[in-house]
Amino acid sequence: PDLSTASILVGLSGVGIEMQDNGPYTAFVATNEAFNKLDTQALSELLSADNKEELASIAEYGLVKGTMTSADIAKAITDGGGSASIPTVGGGVIKATMDGDAIVLEDGAGNKATVTKADVTSSNGTMHIVDNLLMPK
Repeated sequence: PDLSTASILVGLSGVGIEMQDNGPYTAFVATNEAFNKLDTQALSELLSADNKEELASIAEYGLVKGTMTSADIAKAITDGGGSASIPTVGGGVIKATMDGDAIVLEDGAGNKATVTKADVTSSNGTMHIVDNLLMPK
């Protein structure tokens, strides 16, 4: 999947620099297709360098300290009686549930994203590719 928009977001926000030496992390990363679901003007405003604080809050909302594989997330959901609360670096919580074999994440605004590709190894942790952008609120 094409992740260039997410990469730009992490770069502009400054979060990428913070992450370099402080891993490992688990990142829930939205595809370009997920970003393209946003209104074009909203996306242009979001990816403006002037929005560094908002970009950082979105980038940090999709980040979890430590490595969580899809098996770890599924176990947490089972142990939690059908859902798990995953605390993010940005101070928020992502709610995780299962829909069949798929992991479904719910953000602070109540939007849902499905993990479409799990357990992608990155230089400082694990990535899970999702089909919607996770927002703090």
